[in-house]
Amino acid sequence: MGGIIGLDRRGFLALLGSATMTSGAGPALAQAAPRKGGILRVSSPANPSSLDPATGGSGSDHVFLYTMFDTLVAFDYASLRAVPGLAESWSYPEPATLVLNIRPGVLFHDATPCDAAAVKFNLDRNRKDERSNIRSDLETVTDVTVSGPNQVTLKLSQPDTALPLILSDRAGMMCSPKALRERGKDHDRNPVGAGPWKFVRWADAEKIVVTRNEQYWQPGRPYLDGVELSIITEVNTGLRSVIAGQNDFIYFLSPQQKPVIDRSKGLVSVIGPTLYCVQLYLNWGRPPLNDLRVRQALNYGVDREEFNKATMNGLSEPAAITLPTAHWAHDKEMAKYYPYNPDKARALVAEAGYKDGIDLNFVGFSDQRSQQRQEVLMEQYRKVGIRLRFTNGTVAEMSAAFLSDKRGDGLLSAWTGRADPTLTYQLLFGAGAYYNASRVEAVPEIGPALRATRATEDVDGRRQAFARLQRLVTENALLVPLVFQFELDAHSQRVKGYRPNLLGKPKFEDVYLDG
Repeated sequence: MGGIIGLDRRGFLALLGSATMTSGAGPALAQAAPRKGGILRVSSPANPSSLDPATGGSGSDHVFLYTMFDTLVAFDYASLRAVPGLAESWSYPEPATLVLNIRPGVLFHDATPCDAAAVKFNLDRNRKDERSNIRSDLETVTDVTVSGPNQVTLKLSQPDTALPLILSDRAGMMCSPKALRERGKDHDRNPVGAGPWKFVRWADAEKIVVTRNEQYWQPGRPYLDGVELSIITEVNTGLRSVIAGQNDFIYFLSPQQKPVIDRSKGLVSVIGPTLYCVQLYLNWGRPPLNDLRVRQALNYGVDREEFNKATMNGLSEPAAITLPTAHWAHDKEMAKYYPYNPDKARALVAEAGYKDGIDLNFVGFSDQRSQQRQEVLMEQYRKVGIRLRFTNGTVAEMSAAFLSDKRGDGLLSAWTGRADPTLTYQLLFGAGAYYNASRVEAVPEIGPALRATRATEDVDGRRQAFARLQRLVTENALLVPLVFQFELDAHSQRVKGYRPNLLGKPKFEDVYLDG
């Protein structure tokens, strides 16, 4: 069983306190039959980058997207195991062929059919359209054909056992082809999906409203008449809105806010492990971060334990690699590769030709929590001759500035995780991947190593392939992982049925209001 680094049993229990922890199998406590009706009011910490699954670029978009879009494949909340979604079944008749059997009778919000032809349209768009940010997700797909009214056959360039869970993410979110043709780029702000709720309006940086999809394919769902997601970037303000009864639910809270929740009468806290990793993204495709010694200095020069204490009250898992200790593909040996060693960091900076230290320009976010992280990092790196400067803005603006416009040497942000770890590594390190600001592979071995993680369905075989891939990523210091954050949410007592998931991205499909 994976442990929690830097967090003893007493500390972990202190974090849990009176929190409600639930599993993927269902609520921890027996509850009355769900009632229908009511509007769930949610405080959300970031404005979405887009409401089109293919064109967005922020991991925080998913909470909005989940309300409006169903995916071809779903995932079990606790294990991230692939389960049926819009595709009621799938199979590999041969290693390089995937057949999806689409659930019959599903309609988009505009009453057009979500059939095999619509799925082909979406998959072709996702892998070919110049505006798509998820082309690399489907890089192994060479052809999509309609093999029946409700069957799609995908021809692959190689065996790809990661593909079903890849289709539980953006690449598997189905949009109405009719709406995409008619609205073009305007679909970013006026989406049409096949999810439990349908889009009503988006007041930029203020609120997103969705209402019940009366033709939803799951009988009796959704329970809620609608969801209103208010954009409140300061989470302290968002939490106060829930305490005051202006909102019902808030997510993405920090450990420092747990005592506030505990002191607030009528509030329930929910905690669960996640793949959410706060990290420094690096553009290794240009100076000075194309120098391995500088990237290694960034990894040796950060005290992750101290960062955890200073920014997370010590109640998160210090992150040395891309996957947490609880994950089946975690490599405990590579997690030891970069111990805190300021002397070595300082020496590497000098060896790289910066005897008087080096100046690095990073981009970040302007919220209070992000700025606190920046201050801790600037002070730690100052001691090893690395002078960080941050340019701040909103999550959507600064993510695009670094990942699309290639401004800055790096980005202090987070990786929110993907259901299958192959997609995590592909999106972060693959050539041309959106989250790889350099758009090139750091070393030629990355490509073959990525392909090897897709070649078998055997868990042990995949674990060995990920170990080889993680060694390449770690030895080449392609990013600087800092901490894995637990999911911490708070809601009023009238909110029932909510379950956290390992991705740490709230889904409200089981939620109902009691009173």
